[in-house]
Amino acid sequence: MGKVLGIAILLCALIAGAAMYYLQVYHFYEEVTPTGTDDVQLTRLAEAAPEPILYQGFQAIDATSSPIRYRACFTTEMSLATLTETYQIYEDAEPLTAPGWFECFDAEVIGGALEDGSALAFLGQENIQYGIDRVVVVTDDGRGYAWQQINACGEVVFDGNRAPEGCPEPPQGY
Repeated sequence: MGKVLGIAILLCALIAGAAMYYLQVYHFYEEVTPTGTDDVQLTRLAEAAPEPILYQGFQAIDATSSPIRYRACFTTEMSLATLTETYQIYEDAEPLTAPGWFECFDAEVIGGALEDGSALAFLGQENIQYGIDRVVVVTDDGRGYAWQQINACGEVVFDGNRAPEGCPEPPQGY
């Protein structure tokens, strides 16, 4: 009887583990349907407002379970020189990993390109959702990537503290 019970417990643990893995890596993600016109936006230096840039080959995934699960890949013919003269640079960009099946987005490669200077990070949109910024990275050969990461205001508020000076008031419920 003990062996049967042990095997049953082991089987339940394996099934639960496989289900959790599937849910985290596959189930919650959905492909984003591109609009073809405004999928990639950067925030202008002058107006501090996001505007679409020229891009091709856009593919993205997102999940409603978390605002930081968004990942995107694209290409652009715009040069880094033009982009830096027109759009806001994003300090402290930290690419977040994507599921292995979303092959175009490799956080380690993107992070390495940011470190060695062959890529630059730009502000896509500040507070796309309270405390979350869209970050867009473009490499010197025109490959582009986007993700959402928690900004300084979000870090403080999500920890349960009051919004620091200079941050917008959080919506009700934060």
